[in-house]
Amino acid sequence: MFADIVFPLPFRNSFSYSIPKEYESSVKIGVRVVVPFGKRTLTGYVIGLSEEAQVKKGIKRIKDILDEVPIFNEKSLKFYQWIADYYLSSLGEAIKNSIPYGLDVESKKVVVSDKEICSELLKQEKKPNTTRAKLLKILSGKELHKISQLQREVKKKSIHSQLRTLEKNGAVSILNQIEEPKVHEKKVKFVKLIKSIDEIYAALPELESRAPKQVVVLLELLSKKDIPVQQSKLLKKANTHQATLTSLAKKGFIEIFDKRVERVYKETYSEQIKDFELTPEQKNIIDEVTVSIENNEFKTFLLHGVTGSGKTQVYIELAKLVLAKGKSVMILVPEISLTPQITSRFYNHFKDSVTVMHSRMSMGEKYDSWRGIISGKYTVVIGPRSALFAPLENTGLIVVDEEHDQSYKQYDLTPRYQARDSAIVKAKLNSCPVILGSATPSVESMYNSQIGKFKLLELKERVDNAKMPKIQLVDITIEKKKKRMRGIFSNVLLEEIKKRLEKKEAVIILQNRRGFATQVYCEDCGHIEMCEDCDVSMVYHINKNILKCHYCGNTKPVPRACPVCGSLNIKFFGTGTQRVEDELDYYFPNIKIERIDSDTLDRKGKLGLILNRFRKGEIDILLGTQIVSKGMDFSNVTLVGVISAETTLWLPDFRADERTFQLLTQVSGRSGRSKTEGEVLIQTQNSKHFVLQKVLLNDYNGFYEREILLRKQSNYPPFSRLGLIETKDEYEEKARGAISDFYKYVKKHSKNLVIAAPTEAIISKIKGQYRFHLLIKSIKMRDPGGKELRNAVLSAFVDFKQKSRFRDVRLIIDIDPQSII
Repeated sequence: MFADIVFPLPFRNSFSYSIPKEYESSVKIGVRVVVPFGKRTLTGYVIGLSEEAQVKKGIKRIKDILDEVPIFNEKSLKFYQWIADYYLSSLGEAIKNSIPYGLDVESKKVVVSDKEICSELLKQEKKPNTTRAKLLKILSGKELHKISQLQREVKKKSIHSQLRTLEKNGAVSILNQIEEPKVHEKKVKFVKLIKSIDEIYAALPELESRAPKQVVVLLELLSKKDIPVQQSKLLKKANTHQATLTSLAKKGFIEIFDKRVERVYKETYSEQIKDFELTPEQKNIIDEVTVSIENNEFKTFLLHGVTGSGKTQVYIELAKLVLAKGKSVMILVPEISLTPQITSRFYNHFKDSVTVMHSRMSMGEKYDSWRGIISGKYTVVIGPRSALFAPLENTGLIVVDEEHDQSYKQYDLTPRYQARDSAIVKAKLNSCPVILGSATPSVESMYNSQIGKFKLLELKERVDNAKMPKIQLVDITIEKKKKRMRGIFSNVLLEEIKKRLEKKEAVIILQNRRGFATQVYCEDCGHIEMCEDCDVSMVYHINKNILKCHYCGNTKPVPRACPVCGSLNIKFFGTGTQRVEDELDYYFPNIKIERIDSDTLDRKGKLGLILNRFRKGEIDILLGTQIVSKGMDFSNVTLVGVISAETTLWLPDFRADERTFQLLTQVSGRSGRSKTEGEVLIQTQNSKHFVLQKVLLNDYNGFYEREILLRKQSNYPPFSRLGLIETKDEYEEKARGAISDFYKYVKKHSKNLVIAAPTEAIISKIKGQYRFHLLIKSIKMRDPGGKELRNAVLSAFVDFKQKSRFRDVRLIIDIDPQSII
């Protein structure tokens, strides 16, 4: 027998391996195997079995099997194949998303250096900044190095030829080292009684005189009534040592054994279960979706519900119906920040059948959650885009909450999938309904509902008789002229905050920029402090008194004088969350303010703890970036303030207007979610702007009608599909040459495509890599499924790899990009 195996590598074909006799009953489609691959050892995925190999010569044998049961089935395999075909990745790269990090067995090359020889060679180097000199300096310091670590330290990928030369000189040895999985089942020692109660009581008098601690242990175990006790807890409770247990085990009183324990991720946020009276609108929606659930019918529903209309409760009621049928439910949320509240509500209803999957979990917690899903222990999975690949069997409902959110797009790893669109395909393969929920649906989704591709469902009223908040635009250009500004706050916003605090009501403040000041510049010569590795200004962080790049993480001290002209006239421009916090502290010194952004949420579970305190009234003002706009449901919030409405409006991206409307509408929806009416104050420099006027009127339909006309005029989605090609390299001329070559090749295959000339990316350099972009449009009327676009890009990619002299430049293909910056 032979197995067809794919690897998480950019190869689009599978490889044949022979199955040793002892593994024939264990090798199945969907298991992971350890195999030799070239000079390496890798973990691969079995996607097929056959009695004949694809090739006749040089077939290698499977070394080991990592799974007792398959981790994906043939239905899942079809889904991964669709991901690979649509987003132009390999099948192995798509499957890799379904497996938690740290489970693979693979060989890694390590470099062992002779420090003395390396030091001698370093002395002979005339130029200290060459790649060879940098390598020798690092190799002289210690003996053992990973190649990836060396690449990071010298800031260059192409170091293999240099290392081979050093190996010939006897300065280093390059070895293959097998790395075992980084995470395993957790086993803990437990203790149980193995003698009868009568035998133990008969022995107690003698033990009490000789070994009183042993008596304490036995009495503790007797109190547990045949339930094994964890050894560490038993030792602590009995205030004794391991020797006591060892002695009792030798005498035959107890048995010490290993038991597998599950590492469960605990949300720090919790809330009490509430009794809800479903509104007529909610009941109608549940009835309509129930028909598809009962008939095992694929259908895409777009649930357009205003903020606070009870979308989560609809999801819960539908999940009850699905679980009653013995099926499972997948709930996708755009960010980890949204999981505390929705997880708490689902857990209140479905208890231990709920699990989460996200990047804040430890490797062990992810592994145990993943294993629990495979075994069928968990039937409700909640998480961000990566949870789409959870190995759920028998899926009966998929929910994509806040479906408009751009974080559903995978933007930094291959395949660059869109989780919302992929969820629809997954639901189709599972013959189940999928619900896309949002108060501000994406233009593409609303268009699909208008043309009949999706079924539109609407929740037009808030639950509990709550009213939509009053929204007011505060034009700060006028306020400045009338001297009604205090720092970054208008007087009217400060007065409203003061009123709410006096009434013991809660306030949310949004400023979608981190740090204190977004630019540091010299007022005399105009020099701006820029990141050396990125084409962006550095942000001032007041708490650490440093400048930081938000793209690569580089930091440097704040200059005392201008490095160009020597002037002491250094100014700080722009407003981040730290500055907002600083000014709020000044105006309201006796109230509790909590800032939430990616700088403060540095510890697992911290967000949940903050939200608990905010719900209980222990925090008066919650300040943050866009995190505060998403999914937060607190009845005590009656005022939302937006410091600057323009942070996303001025971005050079065709989705900038849509993003701004969604962000401001969503954050406005946090206010007034109970009987007390809420208010929203939005500070802006352009109060007459079309987008802000539609936010003011809470007019989604008006915004959509204008935006869809603009998209049609420019042939942007939903009237076209986009493909964004990016080249990046540490040498600008190589990145430019690579994009020019790709443009030349793709033009040959562009019969029905609109191809823009290659350009420098808007942010032209990130992490020391120069970036160039090529945007390709495929008009849907001529290419409905995007097949021509994908074929053209794939053919050009093959030509590029075979013919271009810049083929070693990193080339990224992004189908359906969410941002062109």
